[in-house]
Amino acid sequence: MIKNGKLLLKLAKETVSGHLTGEAPNFFKTKELFSLKQGVFVTIKKDGTLRGCIGFPVPLYPLWQATMKASLAAAFQDPRFPPVTKEELGDLSFEVSVLSVPTFIKVNDPREYPKKIKVGTDGLILEKNFHSGLLLPQVPGEFGWDSREFLEQLSIKAGLSRSSWLDKDCKIYKFQANIIKEKG
Repeated sequence: MIKNGKLLLKLAKETVSGHLTGEAPNFFKTKELFSLKQGVFVTIKKDGTLRGCIGFPVPLYPLWQATMKASLAAAFQDPRFPPVTKEELGDLSFEVSVLSVPTFIKVNDPREYPKKIKVGTDGLILEKNFHSGLLLPQVPGEFGWDSREFLEQLSIKAGLSRSSWLDKDCKIYKFQANIIKEKG
């Protein structure tokens, strides 16, 4: 559990609203509290539907800075959606997922992967050649996927065929997340 998680959530929201209104977020306290480098994703929803989700799977920046960068990217640079507008601000809900460092899943046979994944606990990253995809731990629960479907959807997210996770040259990593979200 992330201590002071509500403050991190507030930083994500204020970063986006401040970008649209010209008011800078107050991040001085968050700089002090969230100075460790950590991976993070910011998810924005509108009326319960995905509106943007971008982040950093590995710890590149201090958490406060990664949260600000991911918030702006999720709101204004997610290629799946048009940029968030000032008029939408009141309809948006935010979720911040603070990630553990991804670890490589070792298997002798790719068919072992489903047994090595805890649905609802693990997030996954798939890498194959120049393709990669990431799904956060909460995603399979939102869609009712089992571990096999999770791997299939991860393959599709990476721009590969549904069964690509079974290829011997596929690398799969898992991570966990502390999820901080708005109520309601």
